[in-house]
Amino acid sequence: METGDKVTITVETTVHAPVKKVWECWTDPKHITKWSFASDDWHAPNAENDLRVGGKFLTRLEAKDGSFGFDLGGVYDEIRVNEFISYTLGDGRKVTVTFISQEKDTKVIEDFEAEATHSIEQQKAGWQAFLDNFKKYSELSLEN
Repeated sequence: METGDKVTITVETTVHAPVKKVWECWTDPKHITKWSFASDDWHAPNAENDLRVGGKFLTRLEAKDGSFGFDLGGVYDEIRVNEFISYTLGDGRKVTVTFISQEKDTKVIEDFEAEATHSIEQQKAGWQAFLDNFKKYSELSLEN
């Protein structure tokens, strides 16, 4: 992929929970650390979130065996509570997250600009795994 190319990838899920609860799980650091990883051999030991336009977020992702870790962060560009978030990642890529209330469910649609290191398929699978983990966590946390 050349530097000038902007490929946008979309992942989505439907969470069986009301939008207010889904928003809280997505934006509250005490929840973010419980779901913000793609597989069970990873975890997110720390998350910070200043949810306002111009505010920054940062989540630390680490392999549980300590072999690798990285920070995922960025700055918020637009926020509409319970509806929409857009942000710019630290590497300059744009991401949008749309929350659509569907009676007792919430559809979550995430669009992100691809990076040049991994294939489109790898990126889509990785971001979908995060979203699937989010869905599982959000639905379980509603039960508790």
